[in-house]
Formats: sequence, C-alpha cells, structure tokens
Amino acid sequence: MSWLLAFAGFAVLIILHEFGHFIVAKWTGMRVERFFLFFPPKVWSFKRGETEYGIGAIPAGGFVKITGMNPDDLEPKPPKREGPEEEGDTPNDLLNRIESAGQNPSDDRLPDGRLKPEIVDRAYYNQPVWKRIVVIAAGPAVNVLIAFAIFFGLAFGAEEITGPTLEIEAISSESPAEGKLQEGDKVVSIDGVAAANLEGDDRADEFRDQTNTHTCPQGEENGCSASSPVTVVVERDGRRVTELVTPKYDQEADRMLMGVQFDPTDVSPVNPSMLEAADTAIGQMWIITRETAKIPAKLIDPQQREQIGSVVGGYETTRQAIDFDAELAIFILGLISLSLAIINLFPFLPLDGGHIFWSVVEKLRGERVPFSVMERSGAIGFVLILMLFFIGLSNDIDRISGEGFGVR
Repeated sequence: MSWLLAFAGFAVLIILHEFGHFIVAKWTGMRVERFFLFFPPKVWSFKRGETEYGIGAIPAGGFVKITGMNPDDLEPKPPKREGPEEEGDTPNDLLNRIESAGQNPSDDRLPDGRLKPEIVDRAYYNQPVWKRIVVIAAGPAVNVLIAFAIFFGLAFGAEEITGPTLEIEAISSESPAEGKLQEGDKVVSIDGVAAANLEGDDRADEFRDQTNTHTCPQGEENGCSASSPVTVVVERDGRRVTELVTPKYDQEADRMLMGVQFDPTDVSPVNPSMLEAADTAIGQMWIITRETAKIPAKLIDPQQREQIGSVVGGYETTRQAIDFDAELAIFILGLISLSLAIINLFPFLPLDGGHIFWSVVEKLRGERVPFSVMERSGAIGFVLILMLFFIGLSNDIDRISGEGFGVR
C-alpha cells in the first residue's frame, strides 16, 4: 500500500503543478492544446473543447502544451498531402506527414498552412510578457502554496518536551554511544548543562546542538572523531552514571553525532496561534529554500555531490516514511514540493525559470529574442538537469543497496 500512496502523492504534486500553468493560461486567454499526466507515448486521453486531457506512459512528470510556445509553430506550414508518398518528398515532408497522422489539419490551420487568426491571437509568444511570466510562474507558485499549507498544518500538530529528562530510545550499531549508553537511560545533563535547562521547543535538538560544539581536530571529514569527548550524565536503574562519549562527524547529517535516538518522557501540544504557525512554516520553507539553492554548487564538491538525490530517492523516502510515520511522509511531500518549485525556477530552459528569464530579457531589450539563441543557451540547462538526474539517481541506488535513507 505504501508504494501506491507514495506514487499517488507524487502524481498529485505533478498534477497540481501543471494545473497551475493550465488554469492561469486559460484565465489569460491562451489556447491550451494538451494537459497530460506523465510523458508520451499516450496511453489514454479524451478531448473536451479545444484541450486534450490524457495520461502518458512514462511516469516522470507531466506537461501542459500551450499553442505557440515554440515561435516556429507560428510560421505558415504547407498543407499536408493525403495518400502515398509522392516523388520529390523531402525528409521534412515525410516527417510532417507522420506527425500529422490521425490529426485533422483544419482544427487549427487554414488550407494554406497558416494558423487560424483566432488561434494566432491566443498563441503564447503573441501574448504580452507579463501574461507569459504569470502563466509560467503559476506552476512553481502552486508547489510553494502546497508546501506552505503542509508546514502550516503540521505546526498545529507539533509537540514540545516539558519533562526534565530525555530518555534514550535506541542506539545505532557501531556508533560512538554503543557500549557506553543504553536504551532506557534518562539523560540528566550533557557537558554540565542540565537537561531541564536546555532551551527550545525540542530539547533533543538542543542536546544534539551541544554535541555539535565538539569538533574534529583536522577539520570536518566523514567519520572523523571529535578532539574531546562529551560528558553525559544519565539515570540508569535508579542511579546516576557518567559516560564520556566521543562523537563522530556524519557528512550526510552535516554534524557531530553520538548515534542515539530519544524518546521524550513528557510532551505536550504546542498549540500555536495562526501567526505563530505561519511563522513556523515560513521558517521551515526558508531553510529548505537555502539548502536547495546550494545544489548547483554541490556539483563541484565531490563530498557534497554525494548528498544529491533524485526523484527515485524522494519517492522511496516518502514510501518508507508512510510505513513509519504518516506525519513524516506528509512533511517529506511538502519538502519535495518546495524543492521542485525552487529547482524549476533556475534560469535555464527547459525549466520554468528559463522561460521567465527570456521573457524578462525580451522586455528589457524591447524585442523578441531569436528562438535559436534560446535553444543554444538552453543546452546549458539541459546538461545541468541531466547531471543532477544521473548523479542523484546514482546516489539513490547506492543508498537503496546500502544503508538506506535513514527514515527511521
């Protein structure tokens, strides 16, 4: 069931993203030819009005096709000939005849190959720049709104630790804490700071922050040990025990860790106000935005590259989270939704940000940018997307076949 729910979650994010483009394109008067979930070849479709709605065979996204998004589509095209191939047909003639198979040329073009006037007037590249930007930005905007709604809603279900101690629920194997701390230990203090005096909504996070003050002597390298141990006082079997635990740097978590998981002894609902919940949501969104914006820079650093993931990893993490904790799964979907919005706004074609960028350039220079220029520059974006995809996919395959995604 988790496979189906994770798939459904991703499908909803795709549909709502494309629906943002679709509904705003309709609202601004543009002609929408197709609205598809997933990519061709077509599996199933139906037509209502001037728009074809359908499902593709390749579950890697979705698309909305608006008439005239390629300026070449606005140029007159020779009428398509019926019947068998005639002597003198060029390769382009044959390609055009294949592409038009099963279509009625009279739906959108006149006999001389020109688009019908009412269609030309509604074509994407014949619209004012502001309309084009609004239509393209609508997709990422929907993803941002979805993320905000998720984080805003989860803020009302949050809890804070109110008890004086933290109880250790689990200890990772081969971790610094193994053999020193035990499950069921109640942390009384860390480096002399009493657990009761740790501030913040989550004292477990404060405990980890205190651990992170210990650093490796030669700089942060994955698996390096801190130059000094953490002094942890715990309550065990009715008596207090002091243990010295030397944390290690975990590159994926980007912090020093002991390898313990806490079970708060006393928690209570936060019950935030509407403004406090909104502030929490915006704070989480800012952190995700900041980290997502660093992705291009991570391509340069070999160690940082290992942290990049793909849609496969996002799907598998969501699936595991559904088995483990429904609230965590919803949070991950919000994270993915916001990350998709930010990545889509990178200023490279074929991303949404590329379309917005060239619309702004056209506005500033006062004339249309040749499509050939946009195509050549779009190669940069295409290469970047391929690099992110293959690096992320490779990393995710390593995680699936190795230690997993650490959902638990």
